[in-house]
Amino acid sequence: MKVVILCGGQGTRLREETEYRPKPLVEVGKRPILWHILKIYAHHGFRKFVLCLGYRGNMIKEYFLNYEAMNNDFTICLGNRNRISYHDDHREQDFEVTLADTGSETMTGGRVRRVQRFIDDELFMVTYGDGVADIDISALIEFHRSHGRIATVTAVQPTSRFGILEIGDSGRAQSFAEKPQLDGWASAGFFVFDARIFDYLNGDECILEREPLERLTAEGELMVYRHNGFFFAMDTYREYQFLNDLWDRGKAPWKVWE
Repeated sequence: MKVVILCGGQGTRLREETEYRPKPLVEVGKRPILWHILKIYAHHGFRKFVLCLGYRGNMIKEYFLNYEAMNNDFTICLGNRNRISYHDDHREQDFEVTLADTGSETMTGGRVRRVQRFIDDELFMVTYGDGVADIDISALIEFHRSHGRIATVTAVQPTSRFGILEIGDSGRAQSFAEKPQLDGWASAGFFVFDARIFDYLNGDECILEREPLERLTAEGELMVYRHNGFFFAMDTYREYQFLNDLWDRGKAPWKVWE
């Protein structure tokens, strides 16, 4: 089963980093956040990826083209008998990564539609190139298979960015909670779709999170997998610092691999 990762957005809220590189290449612990996402899926046995490229997509292509050289010691023979011998085996063995240019302005649903030709299984997964989680991918797929609908979205209970106050009539604070968990559920990506999803994706302007998912919901074809563990999307510089701090302290919950 293949994993489609949306890597084409401009990441404007993280301009401190994305001015120079696409958001999936912004580093957490000296590795692109995209690498962390690949490792999460690979831990559960899924090593075939399709990357939907857009903004500065050539940099992501260069990252993978240079991956062997940057992650191994090697000997290079120059001249007419040019060859390279690698001396180590990095841990990303047997990863198969398809890099597809899906356009600089294409919306999320349009990007998925554009890579249909690379999807050769009845089921496939989709997620965003900026979110990490300690999600049990195998359990997610088992849940999807159990209900037989077209789509599954992973949902989490978000945490408020702010401290929440309850205030009495006189203006006296009655309670204060620093960044509490909110009621309700929010999409975390980590979708599972069957091939019928392509019937819901029309044109480059198609936003996956709008008409397609709204229509699937109305038709009873969207199911929700509740994830009660860690999830975090890197959308701002503060969130970038938070993820790096967790990694540096050895407290990264999404590091499920050895």
